[in-house]
Amino acid sequence: MAQRYGGEFSPAGKPSPTNGSPPRSPFDGKSPTPMGARVNALFLVPLPLAVMAFFRGPTDLVLSLGGVALMMAAAWMTREGMRAEAAYESRKIARRPGLPRKIVGAVLMGAGIGLAGLVDGSLLIATLLGGVGAALHLGAFGIDPMRDKGMEGIDTFQTDRVARAVNEAEAHLTAMKDAIKRARDRQLEARVDVFQATARDMFRTIEDDPRDLTAARKYLGVYLRGATDATVKFADLFARSRDAGARADYEQLLDDLEANFAARTQQLLSDNRTDLDVEIEVLRERLAREGITSD
Repeated sequence: MAQRYGGEFSPAGKPSPTNGSPPRSPFDGKSPTPMGARVNALFLVPLPLAVMAFFRGPTDLVLSLGGVALMMAAAWMTREGMRAEAAYESRKIARRPGLPRKIVGAVLMGAGIGLAGLVDGSLLIATLLGGVGAALHLGAFGIDPMRDKGMEGIDTFQTDRVARAVNEAEAHLTAMKDAIKRARDRQLEARVDVFQATARDMFRTIEDDPRDLTAARKYLGVYLRGATDATVKFADLFARSRDAGARADYEQLLDDLEANFAARTQQLLSDNRTDLDVEIEVLRERLAREGITSD
């Protein structure tokens, strides 16, 4: 009977270094990316128009290529808007995107279709085509988040500090992920994904309580920067030499980092629970002094 492979070098072959429990999946905390076939199709739609433009007169050529350029810009802007929305949705506390990219993308798409429509139609027809194109774009991709999330009653100065720190930490994780790809080893990439999922647990904990930022700043800055630098050096070395000793040392580094991040996250959660218990006890004492007691 077939059995799942779980040997020494399997990505899921070792227990979690943090608590001995079954290893985390690299997909923990992730959701499917919205930048799928629909967004990619936007880059393909203008291509036939670009080819046909070279079989027309000079004026029609300029109008057609101008429409293609605007539609390509709309596709790029929409993709960036989808990426910004995904980042917004992944966080419990987030500000709305500063630039409504998907809305701008819809306007550019309408303008591009309208400009291309001038080739074979009147200004009225081109305007109608552009309006329909912009409306269909908004219907397919929606609009950008238009309000801040989870910031009611929260000190905006503190949340801004947390947002900047988390953005810098996410940049380190992105650089780390890009670097390990140069090692051309799927198991190492999966191992880095597991560590990043543990690091993002800390990010979410800090976003829930911005007061935790001071206690965790070293982890978001110094430790992640060091992990990224180590990953860059290891990936370059391993891509050339496939050194098993260097690989073992790097995996041990990830184990140690993951254990430290997980332990620190649990400590932050414990501190938050302690603060809550203290506040509840103080409130009970005040109510008792007012003669209000629970059954």
